[in-house]
Amino acid sequence: MTSDPVRLGVAGLGRAFMLMVPTFDADARVKLTAAAAPRAESRAAFEEQYGGIAYPTVEELCADPSVEAIYIATPHQMHVDHVLAAARAGKHILVEKPLAISMEDAETMVAAANEAEVHLIVGPSHSFDPPVELAAQLIASGKFGQLRMIQALNYTDFLYRPRRPEELRTEEGGGVLFSQAIHQIDVVRRLAGGMGEKIYAMTGAWDPKRPTEGAFTALMNFEGGCVANLTYSGYAHFDSDIWMNDVGELGQRKLAGAYGDARRALMDLDPDDEARLKTTRTFGSGKTVDAKHNEHFGPVIALCDRADLKLTPDGVEVFGDTERGFIEATFGPAPRRTVNDALVTAVRQNKAPVQTGAWGLASLEVCHAILQSASTGQPVDLRQQCKTNEEEQTG
Repeated sequence: MTSDPVRLGVAGLGRAFMLMVPTFDADARVKLTAAAAPRAESRAAFEEQYGGIAYPTVEELCADPSVEAIYIATPHQMHVDHVLAAARAGKHILVEKPLAISMEDAETMVAAANEAEVHLIVGPSHSFDPPVELAAQLIASGKFGQLRMIQALNYTDFLYRPRRPEELRTEEGGGVLFSQAIHQIDVVRRLAGGMGEKIYAMTGAWDPKRPTEGAFTALMNFEGGCVANLTYSGYAHFDSDIWMNDVGELGQRKLAGAYGDARRALMDLDPDDEARLKTTRTFGSGKTVDAKHNEHFGPVIALCDRADLKLTPDGVEVFGDTERGFIEATFGPAPRRTVNDALVTAVRQNKAPVQTGAWGLASLEVCHAILQSASTGQPVDLRQQCKTNEEEQTG
């Protein structure tokens, strides 16, 4: 096993990549070797900062023999083409969540990675957060008895951050289901063991100017007997970060007096102006986040027989039968070090993380099941996909 850094190519230099930059920069185990992006400005900025070559197309990036693995941070609808290109080139793959938009595309991607015998990791998602991993280990240990219930809540300004037109169309992966629910689903599945049975859900699309789902609530049960309630709103009113010690999702301290900034920034903008505003958040134009805490995805409480576990940006609060305590989840040296842990371990030790392509496929199924349940008013069976994933993880 070599100790050389993993030579990583980056497909897409937009907002998703920007959120990973501090982690890549702080971790000597990963070396950014090449990139692909349609914007010349982003390519030039990458070459200036990291060296190597920034290509106009992902296909050219995949053909670069110096690249061992590819981080696919392109828009959702492009994931399938780019994962297939990377798999054909024999590159290991870290693909942003969601794995894909359609189940058919996701299944094709998982099959292609398996056939090429390359690792397919889906993330970053908040199931990688150190407090989530810590809570999952505490639950699995049995120290606090059986897991009975999970409550996961999040209230954000997601729908009013600058968006391209397709990000406001559900059929193209827009709205909160594919970009945000996938985080909550991954977190809850990680804590409950991944083996979902059924889900019953309702969604909300309440702003005609942004005609996609901006909120949902769902009740999901698991084979182990746990039931989970997932609620999310991206309508930029109540901010649940006040329940997270005023720490933002990305681990940054929330600024006082910023209430209403998201909606205010979009006032009087047409779609073209809004799309241009989004480009100011890309590599070469935007700023990275100064994280001082672990990332989180809103309040999550896991209720066990002998304790309730409350996840925080800094660890897990334990509310036991007669005592209350706190277990720290270490932060740093990189904000998303656990994502790099998974990538390096997969490439250098041939050991897959929990968040494989099969895991991402099962989580995507839950997103579609939420939409289906909301449309029909009926619960949706989840067991086949989750069982398939569990067999792959333990078989």
